Amino acid sequence: MIRRQVWVGVLAAGSLLAAAVPSPQSHFGHPIGQDRTSLVWSDVVDYFRKLAAASHRIRVEELGKTTEGRPFIAAWISSPANLKNLDNLRRIQERLADPRKTSEAEARNLIAQGKAVVMITCSIHSTEVASTHTAVEYAYRLLTEDSPKKRAILDNVILILAPSLNPDGVDLVTNWYRKTLGTPYEGTAPPELYHKYVGHDNNRDWYIFSQVETRLAVSKLHNVWHPQIVYDVHQQGPYASRMFVPPWMDPIEPNIDPIIAQECNMIGMGVAADLTAAGKTGVVVNALYDFWTPARHYQAYHGGLRILTESASARLSSPITVTKDKISGSAPGYDPRARSWNYLEPWEGGEWRLRDIIDYQLIAFESVLFQAATRREDMLWNFYRVGSRAVNRNSPWGFLIPARQHDPGAAQLLLETLAFGMVEVEKTSSGDYLIRMQQPYSAFAKTLMERQQYPDLREYPGGPPKRPYDVTAHTLPLLFGVDVKTLDAPIQDRFRPVSEFRFPRRPLAAGDTFTWREVNQIWRSGRPVWRDMQSGDFSESRRAGWREISRPRLGVYKGYPPSMDEGWTRWILEQFGFDYASVSHRRIQEGGLRRDFDVLVFPSQSSSAILSGFRPGTMPEEYTGGIGSKGIEALQAFAVGGGKLIFLNQSCEFATENLGLKVRNVLRGVSNRDFYSPGSLLRATVDTRRPLALGLPKEITIWSEGSPAWEAEASHAVVRYPPSKLLASGWLLGESHLAGRAALLDVPLGRGRVILFGMRPQYRAQSYQTLKLFFNALID
Repeated sequence: MIRRQVWVGVLAAGSLLAAAVPSPQSHFGHPIGQDRTSLVWSDVVDYFRKLAAASHRIRVEELGKTTEGRPFIAAWISSPANLKNLDNLRRIQERLADPRKTSEAEARNLIAQGKAVVMITCSIHSTEVASTHTAVEYAYRLLTEDSPKKRAILDNVILILAPSLNPDGVDLVTNWYRKTLGTPYEGTAPPELYHKYVGHDNNRDWYIFSQVETRLAVSKLHNVWHPQIVYDVHQQGPYASRMFVPPWMDPIEPNIDPIIAQECNMIGMGVAADLTAAGKTGVVVNALYDFWTPARHYQAYHGGLRILTESASARLSSPITVTKDKISGSAPGYDPRARSWNYLEPWEGGEWRLRDIIDYQLIAFESVLFQAATRREDMLWNFYRVGSRAVNRNSPWGFLIPARQHDPGAAQLLLETLAFGMVEVEKTSSGDYLIRMQQPYSAFAKTLMERQQYPDLREYPGGPPKRPYDVTAHTLPLLFGVDVKTLDAPIQDRFRPVSEFRFPRRPLAAGDTFTWREVNQIWRSGRPVWRDMQSGDFSESRRAGWREISRPRLGVYKGYPPSMDEGWTRWILEQFGFDYASVSHRRIQEGGLRRDFDVLVFPSQSSSAILSGFRPGTMPEEYTGGIGSKGIEALQAFAVGGGKLIFLNQSCEFATENLGLKVRNVLRGVSNRDFYSPGSLLRATVDTRRPLALGLPKEITIWSEGSPAWEAEASHAVVRYPPSKLLASGWLLGESHLAGRAALLDVPLGRGRVILFGMRPQYRAQSYQTLKLFFNALID
C-alpha cells in the first residue's frame, strides 16, 4: 500500500509538471509559424531551459559557446525512466559501437536493454528558418501529448534535439528580417554570411572540423552518443517539390556500408508515405541530392544513417504565392511539373508559408522517430553489424604515414584531424604512424586517405555531365601534401596506440626555423624576420644569403553579395596570425590604396559580383553596387604604384577582363561536354626557383573547381599542369584543355604585380599544402 501511494504521488506530480509545461505561444508571444514572426536565439535557449525545469521528459545541456559567444545547446528527450538511466544507455551505445569489445551474444543482450538514439539537427543554414520553429513545437508536443505513437517514441528512443547548429546565424537572420519587415526588402537573405566565416559551407565541414560549432557537435554529441540516425533538417528553393526525402541520387560513395544506404532508403520512403497519407503533396524521393562526400555525411561513416529532408522555402517567414507557370520545368532526377514514380503527387502551386514548412517537418520528425521506435532492435542490431563489417575490413590492410615528411606540420594536422573523427592511429617501432583498417571507423579513414574515382555520369548517353551535388574529391594526403603508403598486406612490426603525433622537423644547418604562426607572433612583437630564399625557412637572426621580410599591410576585399570564399580566407588568415583589414568597394573607389595597403586579396567571386554587386532596388542602398570603373582605375593605380593584387579562382576573370593583363583563359567559352572539373584534385608542377614556390616540392596537387587556366608568357607561370595524367582524385573531363597550361601566374603591372590563382589555395580549410603558395604571395 505504501508503495502504491508513492507511485500515485509520483504520477500526480508528473501530471502537475506536464500541466505546467509552458506553451510556445505563452513564451514567444505568438503561435509558432505565424506569418512574419521570427525567433531570437536567447528566447529559444530560455524556452528549452523552461521545458527542462517543467518536465521529467527532457534534459538540456549547454555544450559550449558558438563562434560569437552564444550558448550552443542540445536537448535529450525520452521517457523519465530512460532519462534516469541515461548514463547506462550511453554505455550500451559505446559497447555496440565497437564489436571488438562486444561479442554477438553480449550485443543481443545489450540490444534488449538499449534504445535507438536519433539526433535531429536544425537550421545549420540559418536562412532556412523553419526547423528551429519546428524543434520548439515538436519538443512541446513530445512533453505534453499522450498518444500511442508518442509513448512508443519516448519509451524506445532517445531523441537528441539540437534546435540550431548555427545559433549566431539564427540571430543574424532574425535581426535582418525584423529590420526589413514592411520594406521592399522583406524576406531577402542578409547581405552578409550567415555564419561569421563560412556561410552555407558550415555543413561542408564534417571531415576537416574547422569551425567551433562543428567541433562541439562532433565531440559532444556524435562521438559520445553514436546515434543510429542523424536527421539533418534543411530547406530548398520555392519553385519545385515541397519536400525531398531519401533515397538519395547516385552516386553513393563506395565506403558507405550498403546496410546504411538501404536503411536510409527505408526511413526516407517511410517519411514519404507518412507525408502522402497526411495529404501533403509535392514529395520527391531519389532526386536532387547524392550520397557522396563525407564533408556532409559524418554519421554515414560512423555506423549511423544520415537522413536529410529539404523543404520548399518561403521568403524567410513571409508567405509567397507560386503560380503554376513559376514551377520549374526541370530539376535533377525529376520533372517538378509531371507525375513520376519518385514524384507521385506534384504540387501545382498556391500559397506557401512558414507554417506549411513546419507542418511538413512535424510529420517528418514524427515519422523518423516512430520508425526508429518500432524497429528499435533492428536499428541497434544493424548498427552493431555495420561495425562488425568495419572491423573485419582487409582491403586495404592499412595506411602507413612515414615519419619523414616534407611538411611535418601538415602530417601532424592530418593525423589530428583523423583522430578527432575517432580514427585509431598507432606508431611502429621505427617511428612511422599506422592506420589499420580493422577498426570501427575504417570507412571514414579509408574514404579520406584513398583517391576518389567519381563515376562519369551524364544527363543522357553522350550528353553533358550530370552535375554533382557538391564536389568529387576529398583525399586528405593530397590536400595536405603528406606522403602516405597504402598497405595491401600486414606488416611485421610492433604497434602501440597513440593520441599525440609528432614528426621531426627538417634539419637546418643553422638551427631552428619557424612556422607561419610563429612568424606572425614575431612580427607582432616588433622583431624582424629573415628568410632563406632557397629553402623558404624563417629565422630571427640575420644569416648569409637570407633576406629580411616585412609584415604585409594586408587588405581582403569584402563586397556584396557576400562570398563564402572571403569568409574562409578571413578564417585562414586569423588561424595563422595574419593581421588584415576588410576592404569594401567604396574604400577601393576612394583611391589612395598604397597609403594603407601593400597587398589586396580578392577571394573567389564572379567578375560581375565584384564589378556590379547587388543591383539598386534589390537591397538597401548601402549594400548595392560594386567596384565599377572608378574602382578599376584605383586598383590599376595601386598596382602600378608598387602594390600587389592577388586574385583567387573565379575572381581572376575580373582581373583579366579589367586590368589589361596579357593572358588568356583557355577554358573561357569551352562547353562542359568538352571540359569539366567540378571540385577535383589535379596534378601540377611547380617552378621551385620562384619566391612564390618557397617551401613546396616540384609536384603538388591543386584544388580545381570551375578554375581558369592560362596561356601566358613563360616567365609569368609559377605552377603548370603536366602534359598528361592530370587527375589525382575526383572527376575530370577534357584534360587536354589543361595540358601544359599555367595554373598560377605572377604578372608584372607597373612597379607592382598581379598574382592569379587558377585554383582555390585555401579551399574550405582543406587544401592545406597550397596555403604556402597563398602565404608566399602575401609576403614575397
